[in-house]
Amino acid sequence: MKNNSKTSYRLAVLIFFFINGFLYANLTGRLPELKGFFGVSNSTLGTMLFMTAIGALVAMPLTGWLTTRYSSGKLTIWTGLLFCCAVPLIPLSNEVWTGRAFFFMTGFFSGAMDITMNGQAVFVERAYNKTIMSSFHAAYSIGMALGAGSGALFATWRCPLLPHLLCTALLSLIALALVSPLITGNQPPRLQTQKDKHATRRIPTLIWLIAIIAFCGMTGEGSIVDWSAIYVNTVVGTTKAFSALAVGAFATAMTIGRLLGDRIIDRFGKRTVLFTSCAAAIAGLSLALLVVSPVTALAGFFLVGAGLSNVVPVIYSTAGNIPGIEPAAGIAIASTVGYTGFFVGPPSIGYLSDSFGLRVGLCFTLLLWILMLAIISIVMRPSAQRGLSLTASRPHPRNEAL
Repeated sequence: MKNNSKTSYRLAVLIFFFINGFLYANLTGRLPELKGFFGVSNSTLGTMLFMTAIGALVAMPLTGWLTTRYSSGKLTIWTGLLFCCAVPLIPLSNEVWTGRAFFFMTGFFSGAMDITMNGQAVFVERAYNKTIMSSFHAAYSIGMALGAGSGALFATWRCPLLPHLLCTALLSLIALALVSPLITGNQPPRLQTQKDKHATRRIPTLIWLIAIIAFCGMTGEGSIVDWSAIYVNTVVGTTKAFSALAVGAFATAMTIGRLLGDRIIDRFGKRTVLFTSCAAAIAGLSLALLVVSPVTALAGFFLVGAGLSNVVPVIYSTAGNIPGIEPAAGIAIASTVGYTGFFVGPPSIGYLSDSFGLRVGLCFTLLLWILMLAIISIVMRPSAQRGLSLTASRPHPRNEAL
């Protein structure tokens, strides 16, 4: 692939990552208003967010299967466009049952887009022959940060939910439509022999290890995105406009971490990055929960974002480069297991917060990260490294396991 083709291909995939984060942050940044719009309790809102997780969970294995049979480039385009169309449907009705249906649709197309665009990122990484996965997730985080800022502005202007989400969805739809030809024009051919098809059915043990880490990390990340604004609003006692900055602080820290992520991984290795990242996330959330003030809350969520910034890029890069599995299919396995945590994450936090307060509810996230830290510690033991290619230095991205 020529350099100009690689550049255009990378740019297109970067924009897909950006739009995914930007549009979703516009939605989550206004969850306090959505809670009032539907007139529901924390537990009911948690159940509605739970429908988003179910939608993603249904979509992920289906999308991974489809990428083994159809053009992953075209699937990337369609899932992105449909995600943009799904988001503004949520405030069309204040009925809880229709809200649940629209949250499900949003989660379905967001999950499908997550799988396909990460599969494209693996193809771009292979074309560049170096580690660049964190740069794509940095684009997602930049989108999250700007989306949170956009949500805060619309909340400050007291703009109704429907015009706000409709406007941002339309702009996102136009952006994706403009760059879509760059993906189809640079899509690498699928080369899958009969032997490869049989190999795809034999799932390596390593993918399950990655999937457990994904379960803990991604569920915790989603919990912060969904509940941080509500925590700052209801527990810390700030305005709804200020509370949206919690998502912005989290996303900004993730952006910084991911912009530096490729260098950090090259310097220290994947295992060390995962361990220190998890420890930083635990410290940040503990700070936000133990010292209740606007400053410490934002600082805590910023540290959480910095800690989690490179967990998902390491997981996806590893899962997408395991021999014998299509990139999107490998990512789908890790992501599907990761997103199953949303079956217990959002509703558990909601139910716990109704009974004991949101501070106790968010302790559920801490328990997940402590479990993840324990698993990573076991993996880092020399006795656990045999046969898993656990290296501190970086080989070619396609050959590095973890």
